[in-house]
Amino acid sequence: MENNVILKCENLVKKYGEKEAEVYALDNVSFSVSKGEFVAIIGASGSGKSTLLHIIGGVDKPTSGSIIINGTDITKLDNDKMAIFRRKNIGIIYQFYNLLPILNVKENITLPCELDGIKPNNEEVKELIKTLGLEERKTHLPNQLSGGQQQRVAIGRALVNNPAIILADEPTGNLDSKSSEEIIKLLKLSNEKYKQTILLVTHDEKIANEAERVIEIKDGKIVKDEKISNSKGK
Repeated sequence: MENNVILKCENLVKKYGEKEAEVYALDNVSFSVSKGEFVAIIGASGSGKSTLLHIIGGVDKPTSGSIIINGTDITKLDNDKMAIFRRKNIGIIYQFYNLLPILNVKENITLPCELDGIKPNNEEVKELIKTLGLEERKTHLPNQLSGGQQQRVAIGRALVNNPAIILADEPTGNLDSKSSEEIIKLLKLSNEKYKQTILLVTHDEKIANEAERVIEIKDGKIVKDEKISNSKGK
């Protein structure tokens, strides 16, 4: 791969249906992301942005094209190998948190380590929980937390394995404006402090402008890809 490129999408096509009923959710999408970039993908509902994120995350497969993450073309992996690759290399943050209700904050954050049979580094986990502002909540269950706190736990879970890339799918879509601001600040902090590569899907231009680069998708095609001048310099 090119120097410093951690994600490369080439000629991605995702279509549904046949002949007259054929619909393109993605239509020949190509772009690359460098290590440590914070990229927002923006577009209206139905533009293809969430489809793109799900395909990059290995949750769905493209009709054609390739996705190379950390040197591996994930479109060539079977389901079992994809699940293992995802746990080690991709952190996913969903709109609705997807926390396990029977696990407390610390257990939800370290779940990817447990699934991989890896003993969590307690000092690193402690530092992560502190960064997330959850020190006083680490033994609480999800139903004892606010929406913003639950989303912070989801961010911690995505960060714990130090993945190659974090995919955030409308992470503020279920939160009030104050909690949304906190979550975006936290994502920016993880990008700056941990040099984490982040791909954020949102329909909110204000949130997108917090990233350092914005890719706009319309009708399954990239119509804009530009750096944001007010973002941090690199």
